[in-house]
Amino acid sequence: MRLRSMVAALAAGVAVFGLAFSGAAYAADPIKIGLTGPFTGGSSSMGVSMRDGVKLAVDEVNKAGGVLGRPLQLIERDDEAKNEVGVQIAQELINKEGVVATLGYINTGVALASQRFYQEAEIPVINNVATGTLISKQFVPPDNKNNYIFRTSANDAIQSAMIAEEAVKRQGFKKPAILADSTNYGQLGRADLVKALATMGVKPVAEEKFNIGDTDMTAQLLRAKEAGADVVLTYAIGPELAQIANGMAKLGWKVPMIGSWTLSMANFIDTAGANGNGAMMPQTFIQLPDTPKRKAFIEAYQAAYKIDRMPSPVSAAQGYDSVLLLAAAIKQAGSTDGRKVRDALENLNTKVEGVVTVYDKPFSATDHEAITANIPVFGLVKDGRVVAAHPEDIAGDKAVRVKPKN
Repeated sequence: MRLRSMVAALAAGVAVFGLAFSGAAYAADPIKIGLTGPFTGGSSSMGVSMRDGVKLAVDEVNKAGGVLGRPLQLIERDDEAKNEVGVQIAQELINKEGVVATLGYINTGVALASQRFYQEAEIPVINNVATGTLISKQFVPPDNKNNYIFRTSANDAIQSAMIAEEAVKRQGFKKPAILADSTNYGQLGRADLVKALATMGVKPVAEEKFNIGDTDMTAQLLRAKEAGADVVLTYAIGPELAQIANGMAKLGWKVPMIGSWTLSMANFIDTAGANGNGAMMPQTFIQLPDTPKRKAFIEAYQAAYKIDRMPSPVSAAQGYDSVLLLAAAIKQAGSTDGRKVRDALENLNTKVEGVVTVYDKPFSATDHEAITANIPVFGLVKDGRVVAAHPEDIAGDKAVRVKPKN
């Protein structure tokens, strides 16, 4: 009797071990997702914020059971904001790591150089920060059968139109100067801005260029000032933008500074200090707990990373939302096959409540831009934070702005 009991107990133990083993084996088969951005260098406040927002969402998805019963696993790589590094990472993530999709790209040039490898491999990419207008249109039909490149940030066509509208129509400036860095981001954004101003019958009185790492903008600023500029419009990233603001202060030149969303970067705000006050920029997300979803996101971010102010709130929110959209697409597809996930992204049949907005069919076969012109609002730097430049734009039911139905 005692022997039979021992045998039964042993058999039960083996069965339990077998279940535990099979569960562990199943858990060891995660869904691999690439995560690439600049986590070091001048663009790092954007890259780190994006990465941290993505990680928050992945943790939430995994705690809720994952997707298709499998956990999401991030394969992180630092592209250093360098095109050639981004290209190497794309090939590694595709060929060695076997990712089913990639999230990220902060810098327009890195995106344009790298995402072609995903296009060729039929693996979706969701650009969650890079804004160059060309990014989501690089592989559109008829030259390509299908487009695998999606985006959750406000492209530069949207932002440049907003900047021109704010400067010319809302504030009445007539002689803008444009200062843009020499990267793809800066120069493509400058071109979009020139076009946007032209629609209002305005031509820049000066167009000045500088390089990443430049610390003295005196010559460019003097030329803009001597040309009679009454407002400075910018397309660059935080460190160099701070040099513009500080350079203007040294010259005693007091004209407004209005530019692309990167004027909200922590390394602009902190390096410019009081000289950055009043700078204005389009924002898809301002760190305000004005909805339950945003409040929960802000509190989770602050608790997880032990900081009060996000280095780049826009990057964090858009990164977070990109995970939710990808998870919804994989779930709908019932597969991690790139073609099926792409098709699901283009035809999402459930609403996704994100931090930036509520996504209701955010993409289609001909439109891979989740953000439309009605969603961003203007932010303003005030004493080390970004606040709403026009509070009426986010009051009441305007707090959440959604993409119009086609």
